[in-house]
Amino acid sequence: MYMRIALLAAASALALAACSTTPSTPKASTPDIPTTSTAKQAIAVLASASASRVSGSVTLVPMGKGLHLTGEIGGLPANSTHAFHIHEKGDCSAADASSAGPHFNPFNAAHGKAGSGAHHAGDMNNLTADAEGVAKINVHLEGVTLGGGAVNDVSGRALIVHAAADDYASQPAGNAGARVACGIIKVTQ
Repeated sequence: MYMRIALLAAASALALAACSTTPSTPKASTPDIPTTSTAKQAIAVLASASASRVSGSVTLVPMGKGLHLTGEIGGLPANSTHAFHIHEKGDCSAADASSAGPHFNPFNAAHGKAGSGAHHAGDMNNLTADAEGVAKINVHLEGVTLGGGAVNDVSGRALIVHAAADDYASQPAGNAGARVACGIIKVTQ
């Protein structure tokens, strides 16, 4: 009987020990990305850069978990494709718009194509100009806000059009070439 009690006690001790040392599976930590904009609208008036004739206007409005951009950019070569990004700094003062800094990337992601895996918060899909050299903007950008000062707030940053298409792979900027237009995102409402 004593042996039986000793065996039961040993088995219980082992079971308790196994329970207490079973590793728990850690939960993957994902950053909380703010989704609430405090502003209702912003406009970026794009002026030529790098001796181009490219200019235009883009309106940004909060929608869903991001912003919706609409507008028109002209002065592009007919039937051409161009990279379109939000850049870190709201500064278009340099003749080549280099003063706008790198792509807006508050989460230190790799450069890529929006909606297709890892990408900068400021990465958007390429624009295509029509036969008259005009690109109509109708873009939705998720993961960014407008106003409020959150880490992913784009107000006061630069909107840039590049001379070439973004290849969505080359790091850190998609091999998109010169910056041909630059405008500051300014909250209007």
